[in-house]
Amino acid sequence: MKHSIVVVEDDVNIRNIVSAYLRKDGYQVTVVESGEEALTIWKNDPPDMWILDIMLPGIDGYELCKTIRQESEVPIIIISAKDEELDKILGLELGGDDYLTKPFSPREMVARVKRLFKRVDRTRPEKKDEKKKLQAGSLVLYPNERLVLWEGEEVEITAKEFEILNIFITNQNRAFSREELLTKVWGEDYFGSDRAVDDLIKRLRKKIDGLPVETVWGYGYRLKIEKEESK
Repeated sequence: MKHSIVVVEDDVNIRNIVSAYLRKDGYQVTVVESGEEALTIWKNDPPDMWILDIMLPGIDGYELCKTIRQESEVPIIIISAKDEELDKILGLELGGDDYLTKPFSPREMVARVKRLFKRVDRTRPEKKDEKKKLQAGSLVLYPNERLVLWEGEEVEITAKEFEILNIFITNQNRAFSREELLTKVWGEDYFGSDRAVDDLIKRLRKKIDGLPVETVWGYGYRLKIEKEESK
């Protein structure tokens, strides 16, 4: 299956030429002319690579690059008419993987796309496991996406709520003391009361009706999952 690429460029001529060369090489290409359109794609159907022009109407390429990079390591190539060293440094510091200055050869663009995909595929052999799934009964966690599902429905949770669920689901039926959970979730430097753990569990139980986190009286908590009997 060929990689998908989104080209964000407000110059129609450059947009058409770049997309034509990429499609000729077999890539699945989507073209948009604004940062707002790009963000819609990012939220609904993110591609395998972005090619971003810097000078865009509304949300510019720098802001778009920064937004994407906050959530993903997807490859980003920045293209710009600006040839100043400072502009290149800014683009790379915001998360761009490569920088091309206009005017550029479409063949060079395709070559850089190929090279970047090769580098990404080589350095991320775990790519096939990006959708790693952890499950305990009706509770499902996707660690890389920090996504939690309960009975098939997404649950909005905080970072600490996710961390404690991740601990439980990877150690099913093991009892953790409040002190252990406090250290694992809040860190060794936390000096607050272990009541923070109780409050966190209380919030989770309120958000997830039926969550099988069991209180171990006088000790702590555990995620109790009944093991299926062998047939």
